[in-house]
Amino acid sequence: MSWTEIVIEVARDQAEALSDALMDAGALSVSVEDADEGTDAEQPLFGEPGMEPKESAWERSRVVALADVDANHATIVADAVAALGLDYALPFALRPVAEQDWVRLTQSQFEPIHIGKHIWVVPSWHDAPDPDALVLELDPGLAFGTGSHPTTRLCMEWLESHLAAAPTVLDYGCGSGILALVAKKLGSPVVVGVDIDPQALESARFNSERNHCEIEYHLPEAFAQAYPVGQTFAVVVANILAGPLQVMAPMLAGRVAAGGALVLSGVLDRQADEVIAAYAPYISLTVWAEHEGWVALAGQLPAA
Repeated sequence: MSWTEIVIEVARDQAEALSDALMDAGALSVSVEDADEGTDAEQPLFGEPGMEPKESAWERSRVVALADVDANHATIVADAVAALGLDYALPFALRPVAEQDWVRLTQSQFEPIHIGKHIWVVPSWHDAPDPDALVLELDPGLAFGTGSHPTTRLCMEWLESHLAAAPTVLDYGCGSGILALVAKKLGSPVVVGVDIDPQALESARFNSERNHCEIEYHLPEAFAQAYPVGQTFAVVVANILAGPLQVMAPMLAGRVAAGGALVLSGVLDRQADEVIAAYAPYISLTVWAEHEGWVALAGQLPAA
């Protein structure tokens, strides 16, 4: 099947409504771009990690609607204009979309990732570069965690350097289960993952089965029932965001066994002091490593 892009330039305050109207008029998908991209007038549009940007479009926005090549593109635009109640026509241009093997194109964007000394994250369509290394077979999916983000890498590197087959490991906010998988493959006999997203847990269970790892996964409520307050772990790792980590300080620190370690990431370097202060009443944390503006914090409780 072939497609055509319908390209319309509008002001910021029209971009979102026009996008919705084009979808209702028969567009297959719609995206919004900076009409000044590649020029001196180009504007960055992004927010803090975990935060939505203040603006949802650019001052001069380019709305791009994908449609079937045989669709009546003028009618799609006219129907969208009518739905918006505009009393004037919107000029548009058409761009052909070249035929692509979309599956192969998507797969080509995800190569094996080498992390730490001996860890490889390998998509299912690739062979492991080093079969004798610690190999995780993971495909990009809906759950966070393929090893490409600095915070995930930092936690994986800490586990590889310090885990030493800890008897119990808790991965809180497990996403795809990647950190739990690393812990299990490094030899920890009991590994538990927790996440608030049922879809993430489904992905994590699938990844564990694919990698032949026996790991428990729970929603927070089920975890609290299976492991009541007082049951602790030799290593607790949480790769979330600074705000939630601060709120959860008493709970996460309370899950660390005497002599055990706590590892936190999802923290920007400028947020490190705030997170360290939130945990100070329970455990002393320091910056273990930094990568691309993100840090991993780590600390150990005194032995009993």
